[in-house]
Amino acid sequence: MSDRAPQPVERELPTEESRDLIALVREIIQREIAPMAAEEEDSGHFPREVFSLLSESGLLGLPYDSEYGGGDQPYEVYLQVLEELAAARLTVGLGVSVHSLACHALAGYGTKEQQSEHLPAMLGGGLLGAYCLSEPGSGSDAASLRTKAVRDGDTWVITGTKSWITHGGIADFYTVLARTGGEGARGITAFLVPGDTPGLNAAAPEKKMGMKGSPTAQLHFDGVRVPDSRRIGDEGQGFAIALSALDSGRLGIASCAVGVAQAALDEAVSYATGRRQFGRPIADFQGLRFMLADMATRIEAGRALYLAAARLRDAGRPFSQQAAMAKLFCTDAAMSVTTDAVQVLGGYGYTLDFPVERYMREAKVLQIVEGTNQIQRMVIARHLAGPETR
Repeated sequence: MSDRAPQPVERELPTEESRDLIALVREIIQREIAPMAAEEEDSGHFPREVFSLLSESGLLGLPYDSEYGGGDQPYEVYLQVLEELAAARLTVGLGVSVHSLACHALAGYGTKEQQSEHLPAMLGGGLLGAYCLSEPGSGSDAASLRTKAVRDGDTWVITGTKSWITHGGIADFYTVLARTGGEGARGITAFLVPGDTPGLNAAAPEKKMGMKGSPTAQLHFDGVRVPDSRRIGDEGQGFAIALSALDSGRLGIASCAVGVAQAALDEAVSYATGRRQFGRPIADFQGLRFMLADMATRIEAGRALYLAAARLRDAGRPFSQQAAMAKLFCTDAAMSVTTDAVQVLGGYGYTLDFPVERYMREAKVLQIVEGTNQIQRMVIARHLAGPETR
């Protein structure tokens, strides 16, 4: 094999502070994440200790207001941190993205009193969050969710089942979307539910083809009582809050996808420059060189696309269409790049001795979460041609 180590991605960062931040992230990765990633993923170990360290280091609240313990970082910087983390271990990168998604509703729509009471612990106090929108009967059709929240005096009683919940069963808090009114999107309200609330129970984690270290589970709400002070936003505003969170969350998935793809490319280049056949490195053969060139081009295009969308968001401009484009392109690129990386390694790529088979398995889920890529195409088309006629 080649002794050539992959070179860190050269990043365009807006401030000296953001450059120091990336340097800190890389230090944590080298010391605390990368050395254990393969073994812990294989054994299904969730690295809660890593998330505690990230929280202590100020890395779980990067895009949020420093008044409440956040990092005041633009999305342009936050997403590049996610990319670095995901390249080292997707369980960590995606986990940070999900945690940020779970904080979005309160940070964007909560009252000042709610934010002062809850956000400091959520952003920098060691807590870990999860986001509860999907249900067994409403995945892509999120507006048809059935979990109900019924008012009882100054509390709400939540009953129903949520599915495909990242950090399900281990999160300290859940942002929960539940039906408080009639059918459709206007009958949905958001709540902040503590993870230890009586009546809230998690099923056994799903057995997945990848991301085995990240627990994904159903959550059962059996008469879970939540005070009205934990309702986020107005009654019936929940679906709009959810869509707003998903726009940002899709950028998180896009950056994670680029991270996984970059890790696969680095491994493929290292192998190709070290593996010799017919008396020379296989990287000398034009067919393989073209594969590597195409892989690198997809990664650079994906990175440019998610950063362009992030800069729109940072400027306060609409970015929903661009977020869907970034999620679609970057995750499709990750699937293509990781598959090609396995091909570059040949038989070795199909073994557990090299990480590219794990990258390929992990890339697949990124085409599904935060709205399947078919849903992303629908979102993009609606921006271009308006809603579908019935």
